[in-house]
Amino acid sequence: MRFRHACIESLATVLPEETWTSAAIEERLRPLYERLKLPAGRLELMTGIKERRQWPAGTKPSEASAKAGKAVLQRSGFKPEQVEVFIHCAVSRDMLEPATASFAHHQIGLGAACQIFDLSNACLGFLNGLVTLGAMIDSGQIKCGLIVAGENGRPLVEQTLQHLLTAPLNRNEIKPFFANLTIGSGAVAAIVCHEDLLPAGPKHRLLAGAYLAATQHSALCQGDTSGPGLQMETDSEQLLVAGVEVARATWQKFEQETGWNRATPDHIICHQVGSTHRRKLYETVGLDLAKDFSTFATLGNTGSAALPTALALAVDQGVVQSGHKAALLGIGSGINSLMLAVEW
Repeated sequence: MRFRHACIESLATVLPEETWTSAAIEERLRPLYERLKLPAGRLELMTGIKERRQWPAGTKPSEASAKAGKAVLQRSGFKPEQVEVFIHCAVSRDMLEPATASFAHHQIGLGAACQIFDLSNACLGFLNGLVTLGAMIDSGQIKCGLIVAGENGRPLVEQTLQHLLTAPLNRNEIKPFFANLTIGSGAVAAIVCHEDLLPAGPKHRLLAGAYLAATQHSALCQGDTSGPGLQMETDSEQLLVAGVEVARATWQKFEQETGWNRATPDHIICHQVGSTHRRKLYETVGLDLAKDFSTFATLGNTGSAALPTALALAVDQGVVQSGHKAALLGIGSGINSLMLAVEW
């Protein structure tokens, strides 16, 4: 999978102001910890996540996405009416129908001559959105598109806390809900356009990518909104093992597609799960951990917004600079892996 003309014209992330520390979450779970004799501090110790951000109660995913969409347009040289395709790529949605993209499109103030739709694929949605816009640009269908991912993890974390405190669970029975406590909120957006629309000089190019599916592992992480509320259960141990193996195989394809090797990228940005996932991934694929840029320690896992938010912050902080090559290593429950090569 290669791209010829697609460039990331602008990229922006918006983070909630409210901070939830792992220590505060454990304090809310004190009755559970005392009943099961769980040691305090295990949440941060096992995940490397010190804190995560959450939107105010009642925030809709479209509202979070609109914040990021407005932020990226403020950085962009494009006007709202020039956006020809608008894709909402988050796990979180306002409702089943209509598309959350329709609400965010209206709030951002995009034009009527714009194709809009949702694209949801667990934590891979935003990278899938980049590929979709890149393909549409290369095929000549459009010149400019906007993708957003506004994730609101607060309802899931709140419901998980309530369930852990009210259900008579033992140590083994709480394990499927542990990953829920790592979830944070955030929003990110990117404008992708044809290179001909950009001024002369360095451009942020989508170069190539590779992907693999291992759907025999679809049961390892499942979430639903059926029933009384949000539900998500994860076999974290098996998901880690299966996920890094899919990543190892995808990297082999990635090298073939891009012509890169392990030494080529200046920076490596992965999906933000936690410290154990990061260490195991780098060990399994054989990558240099010194090239990693991570945000999970202070933002947690923000779903589809996690990896592109890390990229946006790396750019804003001057870590990823003009001319640098970055490998974006995405993975999502299913299991699917998608890796993209970009040159900034």
